[in-house]
Amino acid sequence: MAVRPRRAAVAVDVGGVLVGGNYPIVVQSMTNTDTADVTGTVNQVMALAQAGSELVRVTVNTEAAAEAVPKIVRTLNMFGVRVPIVGDFHYNGHLLLKKYPECARALAKYRINPGNVNIGKKHDDNFRTMIEAAVEYKRPVRIGVNWGSLDAQLLTRMMDENSRLPEPKDAREVTIDAIVVSALESAAAAEHHGLSRNRIILSAKVSGVQDLIDVYRQLAAKCDYALHLGLTEAGLGAKGIVATTAALSVLLQEGVGDTIRASLTPLPNGDRTEEVIVSQQILQSLGIRSFTPQVTACPGCGRTTSTFFQDMADQIQNYLRDQMPTWKDRHFGVENMKVAVMGCIVNGPGESKHANLGISLPGTFEEPVAPVYVDGRLVKTLRGDHIVAEFIGMVNQYVESHYVAVEAETAAV
Repeated sequence: MAVRPRRAAVAVDVGGVLVGGNYPIVVQSMTNTDTADVTGTVNQVMALAQAGSELVRVTVNTEAAAEAVPKIVRTLNMFGVRVPIVGDFHYNGHLLLKKYPECARALAKYRINPGNVNIGKKHDDNFRTMIEAAVEYKRPVRIGVNWGSLDAQLLTRMMDENSRLPEPKDAREVTIDAIVVSALESAAAAEHHGLSRNRIILSAKVSGVQDLIDVYRQLAAKCDYALHLGLTEAGLGAKGIVATTAALSVLLQEGVGDTIRASLTPLPNGDRTEEVIVSQQILQSLGIRSFTPQVTACPGCGRTTSTFFQDMADQIQNYLRDQMPTWKDRHFGVENMKVAVMGCIVNGPGESKHANLGISLPGTFEEPVAPVYVDGRLVKTLRGDHIVAEFIGMVNQYVESHYVAVEAETAAV
């Protein structure tokens, strides 16, 4: 089934990255460093940007963090890293944005959680102050509702109203309704305080897959704001990856979502960039965007007792990803290339023929040769101890000969 057309949303300019409208769905991530640690934060932002994060959010929770933000942005610019930096504010954002105007100017966007400011109270000065800063510095705002910090007053009010209905909804339904209402009422308040619609992005994050799908279906049906998708607190390892993929894929398939994040819990000293790769892979697997050439590899069976094909598939995938920062600046469309690394004769030749380049390695008891197919045609048979290096050489030749130089493509336009 084809992906449905994107839901129409107002486009938002986030530091030169366009979110919503007909623009590509944007991948973003967030640092987990102490923002006051300028060197550590810069290094992590650079790693996330190198991995393909198109927006990077940092925590701004203390005066030291607010003071560090302009230094972080200046340092990134010195290194030629132009990724927009988003400030994540809770509880004291109104104080920090007012006291540290250089921080407010350096950030490309502010993230406000309405459950953690006093919106909805008798005096909503904190929320208003943050919105006024966004208006003054011409910055967009993501109003990010999270059911872990949902406005308690709003939820209580809606629960009370629900209890008086002839046929009350269950608590889950009322909570989902309250999340959507919180987002929409907060957006309306932001507009009331002077923030234009093309500077508002909404998110409504929960940690359950079916809950997330229901929340965003409601939200998408009731507004045309750009929407940020993410399963909050997705979790560790396979659980977090699978849950995030399950939730986001359903919504993206339905045309809902303008920017996404995979909120994975990294292992101690784990690689933060994994969440960027997961987000990219979700979009690429659905055929929505392409980021890097894809490797098809068989899972292995009794015919493939050697682990050589597994090692080769891993080496090729890593090589392709490592080359992309260079290739994407030189070769138009290379991210769409497909490579197959197969482990025996059963499906090896067939899969190899379906790829742009494919190699079918010998399985157990098969003749120790590896036929290579280019665009469905057998062009060479490799053998010996240098198969990986020779195949990588063929990949490089294919890229150079089949993908137009970026300069030529630009000139043609």
